[in-house]
Amino acid sequence: KEKNWLEAREYYRQVFDNYPQSPLRPDAKLGIADTYLGEKSAESLVLADSEYREFLTYFPRNPRADYAQFKLAMTYFQQMRKPERDQTPTREALTEFQVFFDRFPNSPLMPEARKNWRIARDRLSDSELHIATLYGRIGVIRGAILRLQGILKDDPEFTHRDAVYFQLAEVYLKADNKAQAIPYYQRIVDEFTQSEFLEPAQKRLKELTTK
Repeated sequence: KEKNWLEAREYYRQVFDNYPQSPLRPDAKLGIADTYLGEKSAESLVLADSEYREFLTYFPRNPRADYAQFKLAMTYFQQMRKPERDQTPTREALTEFQVFFDRFPNSPLMPEARKNWRIARDRLSDSELHIATLYGRIGVIRGAILRLQGILKDDPEFTHRDAVYFQLAEVYLKADNKAQAIPYYQRIVDEFTQSEFLEPAQKRLKELTTK
């Protein structure tokens, strides 16, 4: 509780290593992992990953296996980077969260896991949106459209899909395809009462439908 990770880890390790018959041994193993996760350094997160995996190997039927799997996902969640950077940790977090969903559907940790899964999934979609926006700016029309449509297909509940609609509409408009652009502007108006793209979309619709 005082976040004295090193000292806590030493005592947990004494329990795990020296008392093989102790009923506290599984909790001590999790305690070791938790101290590494608490440190949040690049090195300690790798060690936390290893400890949680070992727990799941040694104690697969333990009542706290759901906690171990959730925290394993969190070791990658803590490593997630900004949308414009490499998203490998984000993908790993999503994979481990999915294992949690599949193995522990009745876990009390499910609400927190689903909340963090949504954050991770948004990060991945934000990364795709970032690339698609760059493509649109430099005139790589087909590449931008494929990326944007891919987001809507793979992540229909994306929190920032209003941005995807707007970018799709703008790219189609740049390609002089008004018929394809108008429905995406309209979706912003229909689906979002609060959006930074709402007013620009309304303006575009007015311009395109009054000509």
